[in-house]
Amino acid sequence: MNSFMRLIPVSAGLLIAALAPAIGAEPSLMAQAQSKNQKGDHVGTADLMQTRGGLLIKLALQNMKPGQQAVHLHEVGRCEPPFTTAGAHFNPAHQKHGMLVGEGHAGDLPNLHIPDSGALEVEFLTTKVSLEQGKPNSLLNQDGASLVIHATSDDYQSDPAGDSGDRIACGVITSQFAQKGSQ
Repeated sequence: MNSFMRLIPVSAGLLIAALAPAIGAEPSLMAQAQSKNQKGDHVGTADLMQTRGGLLIKLALQNMKPGQQAVHLHEVGRCEPPFTTAGAHFNPAHQKHGMLVGEGHAGDLPNLHIPDSGALEVEFLTTKVSLEQGKPNSLLNQDGASLVIHATSDDYQSDPAGDSGDRIACGVITSQFAQKGSQ
């Protein structure tokens, strides 16, 4: 069984109500990434919320090229074009890339299917990463982390990056705040 799932919202209220028992009613830690393309134009926002069931990533994109594109969490919190400063995929367990051939990297996420409008809202839940500082799989470590969108889809098997093409958008993941006594 994969350690993440793609969630398709029916409506905001129904999604939250349906997920509350599985992931906890309130997030304890939150982070965000503001994604920009290589020209520096804002193309999206990722809201990350630590829950009892894992890390929920809500991604909202606009002005993107339609089609399938890979999205990954990368090991460094730097996003200077052409976004190689973001480093490799986030992979603290040193796994081989690809959900179809093994465990995959902690930073591997499902491909995006961007419609003709170039806008997409999607949510992922992953148990392989955390916002809890001090944990080996924390995205909020000394080097930081980033969310990178690639030009083509991930084939879910080619090591080290799924043959997903150039990095076309990037956002540094930054902590937003802690709730109810979390630090």
